[in-house]
Amino acid sequence: MNTRRIEPQPGQESVWDYPRPPRLEDSPKHLQIVFNGVTLADTHRAKRVLETSHPPVYYIPPEDIQMEYLVVVTANQGSFCEWKGRAIYYSVVVGEKQAVNAAWSYPNPTPTFAGIKDYLAFYAHLMDACYVDGEQVQPQPGNFYGGWITQDIVGPFKGGAGTWGW
Repeated sequence: MNTRRIEPQPGQESVWDYPRPPRLEDSPKHLQIVFNGVTLADTHRAKRVLETSHPPVYYIPPEDIQMEYLVVVTANQGSFCEWKGRAIYYSVVVGEKQAVNAAWSYPNPTPTFAGIKDYLAFYAHLMDACYVDGEQVQPQPGNFYGGWITQDIVGPFKGGAGTWGW
């Protein structure tokens, strides 16, 4: 797998310029998430986590999400991130359509990531569409990471075959 940094053009960011450990920052961009014809989330108040080799992961405040369509997955014991702490997962259910473990949140994040307490992130590959400033995102490769790829982000990106050792 190619790990050579793609040189960003004007107006682009390279994920290879993102820090490790990751950084949390506010994002004023307009985010929307659509599932089974329902706009689940619509915000200009997201936060994004930036980590070397990963496209940004956007966290949305619960006030900007139609939480009635989300169900905490109690059977999933969650996951643990060395930087953010223990995550809980949500399934999305709209009508007859559902996506299991489609979103996650940190109810008790580490102090560095206290700003995303109870905010939710969504796997783009499980939603019908996710948008950043009107552009439909491409999901980060693989099914483990939840980054959102837009035209202003260049890689290569961790997540695809042969990238686990990065």
